[in-house]
Amino acid sequence: MEIVQLDIRGMACASCVAHVEKGLKAAPGVDIATVNLATERATVSYDPEQGSIDSLIESVVSAGYGAAPAGSADAADDAQERRTREEGALRRDIVVASILTAPLVLAMVAMVASIEVLAFLHDPLVQLVLATPVQFIIGRRFYVTAFRTLRAGAPGMDVLVALGTTAAFAYSVFNGFFAQSFGIDGSGLYFEASAVIITLVLLGRYLEAKAKGKTSEAIRKLMDLQPKMATVERNGATETIPVADVVPGDIVLVRPGDRLPVDGRVIDGNTAVDESMITGESMPVEKSSGDDVIGGTINTFGTIRYRAEKIGAESMLARIVAYVEEAQGSKAPIQRLADRVAAVFVPVVLGIAATTLLAWWLIGGSAAQGTIAAVAVLVIACPCALGLATPTAVMVGTGVGAERGILIRSGSVLEQLGRINTVALDKTGTITRGAPEIREIVPGSGVSEAHLLGVARSLEEPSEHPLARAIVTGADARGVNATPVEAFQAIPGKGVEGTIGGTPYIIGTPRYLGSRGIETGDLADRAVALQERGNTVVGVARTDTAAVLGVIAIADAVKETSRDGIAALRRTGINVIMVTGDNQRTARAIADDVGVERVEAEVLPDQKAEIVRKLRTEGGIVAMVGDGVNDAPALATADTGIAMGEGSDIAIEAADVTVMRGDLREVAAAIELSRRTMKKIRQNLFWAFGYNVLGIPVAALGLLNPMIAGAAMAFSSVSVVTNSLSIRRFKGDRALRVAEKEDAMIHTVNVAHMNCGHCKAKVETAARSVPSVTAAKVDLDAGTLSFETTDDAAFDAVVQAVRNAGYEPAARA
Repeated sequence: MEIVQLDIRGMACASCVAHVEKGLKAAPGVDIATVNLATERATVSYDPEQGSIDSLIESVVSAGYGAAPAGSADAADDAQERRTREEGALRRDIVVASILTAPLVLAMVAMVASIEVLAFLHDPLVQLVLATPVQFIIGRRFYVTAFRTLRAGAPGMDVLVALGTTAAFAYSVFNGFFAQSFGIDGSGLYFEASAVIITLVLLGRYLEAKAKGKTSEAIRKLMDLQPKMATVERNGATETIPVADVVPGDIVLVRPGDRLPVDGRVIDGNTAVDESMITGESMPVEKSSGDDVIGGTINTFGTIRYRAEKIGAESMLARIVAYVEEAQGSKAPIQRLADRVAAVFVPVVLGIAATTLLAWWLIGGSAAQGTIAAVAVLVIACPCALGLATPTAVMVGTGVGAERGILIRSGSVLEQLGRINTVALDKTGTITRGAPEIREIVPGSGVSEAHLLGVARSLEEPSEHPLARAIVTGADARGVNATPVEAFQAIPGKGVEGTIGGTPYIIGTPRYLGSRGIETGDLADRAVALQERGNTVVGVARTDTAAVLGVIAIADAVKETSRDGIAALRRTGINVIMVTGDNQRTARAIADDVGVERVEAEVLPDQKAEIVRKLRTEGGIVAMVGDGVNDAPALATADTGIAMGEGSDIAIEAADVTVMRGDLREVAAAIELSRRTMKKIRQNLFWAFGYNVLGIPVAALGLLNPMIAGAAMAFSSVSVVTNSLSIRRFKGDRALRVAEKEDAMIHTVNVAHMNCGHCKAKVETAARSVPSVTAAKVDLDAGTLSFETTDDAAFDAVVQAVRNAGYEPAARA
């Protein structure tokens, strides 16, 4: 199967989306086809042996719409230019339509207010002259699209607008010029209704287009990061060439203040690079020879030379753009109901309008009132809001995430992420930095710290073991140099020994030193205490005298952000578990340090996925967070896999979400962003359905003027898009702010049978009834109650209070 994206032209509403999808799915070889109204793009999975891109485009054209292959940044620029031209044409038509419509509205006002000086505006001929250009020149776009979609058997919103306004216009022409010939009272003119409706619909589309343009700002900002030109060294000379001409192996020269054109590795120079636009990290990152750099980032002060490695579609920036485009073009499962309604929306509305006309005519005896009511039904019905409710929110949500270095793979992942109630964290590289370092140096009696570290550094210099590298790096940082070692010998898994200046030394674990008859003596208690705090302890001694020089504590340091990130996760009602291959004592020490209660220690790589399965069988909706190759199976097994962007490509490929900064606070922010986005989607759908469910019956009953109906329809979709755009104000620090409050205890409990807002209120009230509880919050999606208390013993009291309210706490989360 191959996946292709097509830019779709001519869609105006959710019904259009349904018809395009139906046409694509009927094309030869198509497996899956999804169409996004907000991006005006279709994503199609098809078998190239059975179908082709041309056949896909033909199927779209047969449905009454236009299509072309979606392309590169240049194609995106062309699409942006096309949207700009369309907005300009809409703006021009709105101005002309408003000028022509204003006298028609004024005539209506003058008639109601009996303003004689404006009586000439009541003349049918004057109104016909003013209304005709609006109806058939400015409104031509509605007729063209309506005809095309009707011919394809796929009527959309333009059919409703064209039919409704034509009915009002034709009825006015009949009343103004022919009614008296048939002995009918033709006093009712509704030219202003048709003209106002067209003007308002155009205004609504213009505002909608402007708002939709803002939803895709994240993609445009990312695309704008890559410079157009690059300075490279070729054949001993420096030349400036288009970025597209850079090839792997080229030596790229970047001066202070310039953007890096492509990904690569520094070969000369020192600088600090601003990577905030890619990773969200606010502080510039120091770079020197051997360090990787990312295209699109900014070189802040030093001139560097680097070798180009990844270009074009393989670059980090291109992969991020593709990632975000894939997410924004996908559908969230919550959209399915709207899609089913949209598929039959226009035919149903046409049926309701016809029924309304007949009912008023045959039962009420008023063809005039029936016509006006039918026009109101046609005009107020708006499938646009249904089609935009979900995709605009998904676009803004994934775009906001991308801007802060959170890459969410699809709309379904975005929806699932908000339901997470259990997060399993890998330790190394996720909670910790993933690189051991010296935490404490404890010299023995009469031994200086410098001498102890100097011996350790000299012995470990030839070794590639991670603990050896930690000692060498720590010694470098402290200005301690190595001394040549003779008779070097490494004992795998135990230690290293050698002779320095004629004196034999050994470095190894206290247990190994003991097996060689060397006891740590007075340092034994200190060594045990360091081990209990999660450190790996090594001792340094002379083998000729069995004298211990001291001990060095080494540990994989906890990231500065891990404690806050875990506190934020717990504060939002999430059960946090640490999964690690470390021994129980080390794992427990780190877990206590960062605030994790449950630990799964001594877990082999292939057992991590089994742990995730177990958590899911316990009722958890599980997110697995990891960074290494050995985390990939667990990431794929979890409901949502979250990869830390500092980790391996394999982990990132297996994940649903990538956090570029490797910061657990951003994991909490990603979940908060998902919940905020889903809240907006639910609000949008409630408005879209409610608007039509209430508006159409009111219009059918004759209680709604067609002009008011047109205004309501025009602004219904604008309101949905505007509500989605409010996600752009997301800061992602709500849980962090709460976690920084007074040092209170937080408990989370799973509660069964909560399924409505009333349930939520009852359970929260029950929890707050316990005197020491200072805050309580129910998450209906997760099925959990989280409460804050100053008394740990309050847990049982809260459980009992919830039971008394008629709900069953299932398990302590």
